[in-house]
Amino acid sequence: MYQPRSNFEPGQPLTFPFNTAVLTFERAVDIIRRQWPLIATVVGCCLALVVAYSLTATPYYTASTSILVDTRQAQILSKSTDANSTLIDPGFVESQVEILSSDDIIRSVVESMKLTSDPEYVEGNLLSHMIGAVVSALGLAEPESQDFVKRAVVAAIKKNLKVERVGVTYVLTLSFKSTEPDKAARIANALADQYMVGVLEAKYQSTKRASEWLQRRSGELQQQAMDADRAVQTFKSENNIVGTSKGLMSEQQLSDVNTQLIQARAATAEAKARLDRINAITDQDLAQPTVTDALNNTVITRLRAQYLDLAAQYADWSSKYGKDHQASVNLASRMQELKRAIKDEVKRIADAYKSDYEIARSRENSLDGDLNKLVSESSSASQAQVKLRNLESAADTYRTLYNNFLQQLQEATQNQSFPISEARIISTAQKPDKKSWPRIGLLLLGGLVGGLCFGVGGAVAKELLTEVLRTPLEVEGETALQCLGTLPEVHSDGLDGVSSDAALARYALEHPFSRYAETLRNVKTAVDLARLSRETNVIAIVSSLPKEGKTTVAANLAHLASLTGHRTLLIDGDLHTQALTRKLAPGARTGLVEALSEPDQFERHVQVDRHSKLNFLPSVVQTRLVNSADLLASPAMADFLRSARKQYDYIFMDLAPVLPVTDARAAGHLIDAIVYVVEWGKTRRAAVHESLTDLDVFKNKIVGVVLNRANPKTLKRIESYKGRHYSDYYIEQR
Repeated sequence: MYQPRSNFEPGQPLTFPFNTAVLTFERAVDIIRRQWPLIATVVGCCLALVVAYSLTATPYYTASTSILVDTRQAQILSKSTDANSTLIDPGFVESQVEILSSDDIIRSVVESMKLTSDPEYVEGNLLSHMIGAVVSALGLAEPESQDFVKRAVVAAIKKNLKVERVGVTYVLTLSFKSTEPDKAARIANALADQYMVGVLEAKYQSTKRASEWLQRRSGELQQQAMDADRAVQTFKSENNIVGTSKGLMSEQQLSDVNTQLIQARAATAEAKARLDRINAITDQDLAQPTVTDALNNTVITRLRAQYLDLAAQYADWSSKYGKDHQASVNLASRMQELKRAIKDEVKRIADAYKSDYEIARSRENSLDGDLNKLVSESSSASQAQVKLRNLESAADTYRTLYNNFLQQLQEATQNQSFPISEARIISTAQKPDKKSWPRIGLLLLGGLVGGLCFGVGGAVAKELLTEVLRTPLEVEGETALQCLGTLPEVHSDGLDGVSSDAALARYALEHPFSRYAETLRNVKTAVDLARLSRETNVIAIVSSLPKEGKTTVAANLAHLASLTGHRTLLIDGDLHTQALTRKLAPGARTGLVEALSEPDQFERHVQVDRHSKLNFLPSVVQTRLVNSADLLASPAMADFLRSARKQYDYIFMDLAPVLPVTDARAAGHLIDAIVYVVEWGKTRRAAVHESLTDLDVFKNKIVGVVLNRANPKTLKRIESYKGRHYSDYYIEQR
């Protein structure tokens, strides 16, 4: 037995490992291949709607103007040279986008261009006006006011207006669409002009309000600064604090006295040093060079020079005339007089040095006293100076604030008298020469894409929601059984007075080279392969539900087996409908029920087809049997099949559907193989699952599944991947 996706073992429940409801890429391709007419229809409808809309839609023309937002123009009057002041905040540019599309600017344009009487914007709201008029006429509401109409026109203008920033630049693009090209350009330019006027007016009003506030605030600060300066002067006067260019007078005096004291101490030390020196050389030989050089006195120097001259003469004369000579004595006397004169001069200098020292010391003591007095006065006035500094700090603060506000007031006054816009128009709107809507190419592309999306979506939804089987891959994935083939839907009008149902039961005989016949040969081959592993004589043809075509499949399969020369018996085992008997032997009087009463002589009830030599055992039941399942599962049925196995190579049995009745399950133990028929595109997966679950005990007997009644055209699309020469071997009905 061929089982492609699972290995069945006795007692193991039937499982379905693959859920074909999951949308994979391969299945999506199969769905598109099967449902391409639906997809093409949806795409065609969408394209037709697009074309119809393009031909009937009102054409619109779009005019655009560009505005550059540059705040650096407003910095012409500014003294700031900071590099960061030239940067523009991106949020400022986005704010201008909102201002350009604001209701105030649009309302101004509506009023200036009298657009409230323009039919394009008034008649566009005709329905709402009519409803409002009816409501007003009934007294349920007030009549529409002029302001209401203006708001409606503003809303219509805003709907046709588009303002956007160009990339990351400071350029704004204002686009306006209208049914008339001239009107589109005029309104776009009017909106841009009104924006420029609005910016200037807003800047003027803002500067004016700022100037008024700065003027009031400057007056307040001026008065506060004057009061603070007056408080400082009053405090200085009350505390005898006099200021100079170098600070407070007391501090200046303290500094001057301290400097003088330092100088006086230096002068005292110098005078003391001179006095000590003169006292040290008084007892020495005053005629020595060291003494005269130390004193550095012109009188002493002159006297010493005379003394040296006399000493030289005295030495000369003494050597010549002797020391006792009168001339030598006179020279010695004169030398003594010079020494006394030098000594007197030194004494006079010493007295002068002493006087200088006493004067310097007296001056030092006086300055020292003055310094102590000033230090005492300075420490006593420290608290007053702390308060003074606080008053001066407050006065400086008020003065600085006043100066800053005064400067800002002057700048605001200049800006008010010379306003500069922060934006400028860099390109005006021109009359468009072609319509911007409807755009045929874009609409066709959108219709094509939309149609494909809707078509593919509808096809996928149709496939997934119907939950039916259409391809061998779906069958094998859903049931874990081999799909033996797909039988196309066939039709027959009957031949030689034969009914159409009877003709369908013999379709494989009349069209032996058709795909239908070749698929049934594949089913027979699968049965023959099963015969290699075990005895397989009795083959049941079953389905989940009625009207799936199992009876026609059973008849044609039996005819093909008989044509190959094998002894073949076909049994109508559906005791409920007896559909096979009505097709092949409508005039039969006896059949399966009678054969069960005498199993060894059942051939008396068998009918033989004169073309295929097929032996057929009909079922003739006058009234519906309540024990049909018991009859099929009875020992008599087993004896009958035992006898039939001895005479026939193939015994095909058409059994009732699995879900409505239990006949197939009851006779399952007498069957060697089962061919399961599923109607293509009709039988739901849930029904197939339930049927296979009911046949769980006979799962190892199922040869495979046959898809029946497939739409030939759809089947051709599904199998298009096999190439155009795939069906060359088939000769179908013409």
